[in-house]
Amino acid sequence: MPAPSVPELPPLTIRGVTTFAVEVPMTYPLGTSAATVTRAPLLLVELETDEGITGRTYLFCYRRSVPRAIDAVLRDAVSVVEGDPAAPLEIASKLARRFALVGVASVVRMALSALDAAIWDALAVAAGAPLATLLGARPRPIPAYNSSGLGLMSPDAAADEAEKLLAGGFRSVKLRLGHPTLEEDLAVTRAVRGRLPDEIALPVDYNQALSVSEAIRRGRALESEGIAWLEEPTRHDDYAGNAAIARALSVPVQLGENFNGPESMIEALGAGACDHVMPDAARIGGVTGWIQAAGIAAAHRIEMSSHLLPELSAHLLAATPTCHYLEYVDWADAILEEPLQIADGLARIPERPGIGLRFRPEAVEALSLGR
Repeated sequence: MPAPSVPELPPLTIRGVTTFAVEVPMTYPLGTSAATVTRAPLLLVELETDEGITGRTYLFCYRRSVPRAIDAVLRDAVSVVEGDPAAPLEIASKLARRFALVGVASVVRMALSALDAAIWDALAVAAGAPLATLLGARPRPIPAYNSSGLGLMSPDAAADEAEKLLAGGFRSVKLRLGHPTLEEDLAVTRAVRGRLPDEIALPVDYNQALSVSEAIRRGRALESEGIAWLEEPTRHDDYAGNAAIARALSVPVQLGENFNGPESMIEALGAGACDHVMPDAARIGGVTGWIQAAGIAAAHRIEMSSHLLPELSAHLLAATPTCHYLEYVDWADAILEEPLQIADGLARIPERPGIGLRFRPEAVEALSLGR
C-alpha cells in the first residue's frame, strides 16, 4: 500500500486567540495518593487566523486556578507572534527565545504547547486533511487503554469499576496504586486482576508515591500479579532512582507524562530511567515537541504511549514509529460535538480535517469557570 501523500502546508497568518475555562464532571472519581479528583478543569483554545481558519485544542489543567494562569501566558505568547505566518517550527523557536529568561516549563510549557497544537490543527483544517495525514501518517486505529477511573478504593469497588471500564471493548485498563501498605496494594491488584479476563493488560500507576527502596519492594511483590507496567513509582525527575528501580525489576517501568520537552526525555533515557515512555502533548511541546520525542523513542527502539488528551494524541501516535498505547479518558466528551470513538479497544481517528475538535457552545457556557 502506498504511503499517504502529505498535503502542502497552506499559508496562514496568526491573528489572535479565544479561550474558555470549563470544569467538567468526571464519570468516575479519580483517587490518587496525592488527591481525589471529581471534576476536570479544562482550558479550551481557539486560535484565529487572518484567513478565517480556526485551530482548536484543549488542555487538562489539574486545578481550578491553572486555566487562568495558562490563559495569561498563552495570550502573551500569541501577542508575540501576531501577524506571523503559521509556521510551527519557526514560532516554537521564536517563543523559546522570548520566554527563555522566565523558563519554558510548567504553565509556560503548557501554554506554548497549546499554541503549537492549535497552529497544527489550523494548518490541517486549511489543508482539508486529518492531522495524522499532515504528519505523514494514515489515520489508523490506535490501541487504547481506559484510564477514566480505577483510583484508590477498596478491592471490591475497584474490581466492579474495572469491569465497567471494559465497555467499548477495551483490552487494557489502568489501576492506580499507592495505598498506605503493600498488603492493600496487593489486595486491590488481585481483586481487579481476578475479575478481568487474562488477556486484559493491567498497567499500574503509583503517581510518584513511593521512595526508591519502597518502589523496589512493592514492584517485586507485584511482578507475579500480572501487571503490564509500573508507572511513575517514585519522583518523576529522579532519573537515578527510577533507573535503580528499572534495574531491580523485571516488570517494565513507565515514565514520561512529566517530561518537560524532548530534552527531558533524552536525559531520562540516557540515565536508563525507564523501559517505556508516555509523553504528554501539553508538556512535551505540543505537536512539534511530540514529533521530536517520537524520533528519539524510535532511535532508542523504545515503545511510546500517550498521556491524556486522547483526541490529539491519537493523531500523534499514528505518526509515532514505536506506537504502544493511547491513554483514553472521557473527560472532554461533555463539551465536544463529536467525542473520540472507541471500538474493539481501538481509538478511531476521525476523517475530519485537523484534530477533529468542535466545542458545544451550550455545554461550554453551562460548565464555564468564568473569568
